[in-house]
Amino acid sequence: MEDALIDNGAIRRLAGIDLAKDNIPDATTILAFCHVVEQHHLAKEIFKTVGQYLEEKGLLLREGTVVDATIIHTPISTKNEKRERDLQMHQPRKGNQWFFGMKVHLGWIRIPA
Repeated sequence: MEDALIDNGAIRRLAGIDLAKDNIPDATTILAFCHVVEQHHLAKEIFKTVGQYLEEKGLLLREGTVVDATIIHTPISTKNEKRERDLQMHQPRKGNQWFFGMKVHLGWIRIPA
């Protein structure tokens, strides 16, 4: 989370952090906050409040599915075993840095106990 706050402006805005006047919390501080949330059973209340806020803004939050997209890095080559262009390989850019690899979308659901 500390790295994400440093690298990602959208996450900083979500957290209300302005680099010009605020310090980014370190991993120890973030972990301490997580422990307080756990000890006082605040997670459900936080999600309820966020859900109400999103609903007021006309946004939808559905429970149960999380999707993450990532790039599996590969050697810089667009050729597959047949020496042809591999259509699954991409060159996306994050900020000013280019990556080469295959896009992977991971999805999982939480199964109620």
